[in-house]
Amino acid sequence: MLIVMDHSAQDCDVEQVKLAVREMGLRPEPIPGSERTAIGVLGNQGYIDDATIRNLSGVREVIHVSKPYKLVSRDFHPQPTVVRVGAVCIGDGHAPVMMAGPCSVESDVQMMASAEAVKQAGAQILRGGAFKPRTGPHSFQGMGVDGLKLLRQAGDAVQMPVVTEVMRIGQLDDVCRYADLLQIGARNMQNFDLLKEVGKLDFPVLLKRGMSATIEEFLAAAEYILAEGNSQVILCERGIRTFERATRNTLDLSVVPLVRQLSHLPIIVDPSHATGVRSLVPVMAKSALVAGAHGLMVEVHHDPARALCDGAQSLDGADFKQLMAELDGLHRYLDSAAMKTIA
Repeated sequence: MLIVMDHSAQDCDVEQVKLAVREMGLRPEPIPGSERTAIGVLGNQGYIDDATIRNLSGVREVIHVSKPYKLVSRDFHPQPTVVRVGAVCIGDGHAPVMMAGPCSVESDVQMMASAEAVKQAGAQILRGGAFKPRTGPHSFQGMGVDGLKLLRQAGDAVQMPVVTEVMRIGQLDDVCRYADLLQIGARNMQNFDLLKEVGKLDFPVLLKRGMSATIEEFLAAAEYILAEGNSQVILCERGIRTFERATRNTLDLSVVPLVRQLSHLPIIVDPSHATGVRSLVPVMAKSALVAGAHGLMVEVHHDPARALCDGAQSLDGADFKQLMAELDGLHRYLDSAAMKTIA
């Protein structure tokens, strides 16, 4: 339920409404606005009788929200959220952000070469996996804490914030020590205990959509993080599992404009994991920007043929530089088209 206060409502009116909500055994969540305050009501498992609330001083309107996600919804938070990762801003009003780097950290030489390549091409955030959830137990599982250290060293060397995946609660201290952005991977999207712990941190989070998750499930997973107090969440579409086998997954670009309608959180796209095919990454990256993505995550390796993980979908330095040039031209065109539409 969402309680909208009148623009002339006083602080004492807001406090009275919050008290009434608590007396119903529910949790009030004030949402200050430029013109009026709204109060979200959390914790209900069914319909709430709003008769008492409607008659309180200063209450303008009571709206029943049936979605399983509320804090994530634009109903509760009409203004778009901008997430900061170091000095990089991700969200409405900012240029699309590029996160790039190898799928996994393999060595100091590999990490530095890849970091220098993505930095020179114009990427803003360096990615690299230290803990790798692989389909088969005999595949390379990452370097662990040693990988985190190499990722941090490379990020510092090229002056880029870094993003890496955390797979379980026990890894949080180490990952937070070395990373600037925590990634919750597709396989952990509904690891609710992990989501709750991440929600207690003052740390930006990149939440990837699960392989078979509906949009409602995706946003409900983000709700777990926001419900614990952490609103610094970036959503990431990385393809879903369908009957199609020609690509690794099926990239669902319709989720981008739909999520932008439903939620205030920024959303980026990972065309590398979505397609699994190097030649498809550039065109799907461009398509994601046209769809309205706030950024991209692309896998780049200085020598993809020798990569220990996902080499088939990784761009080399030259291909990535070409992609960045094409994305820059596309972004300028989209900006120009938007300005003409406004005019």
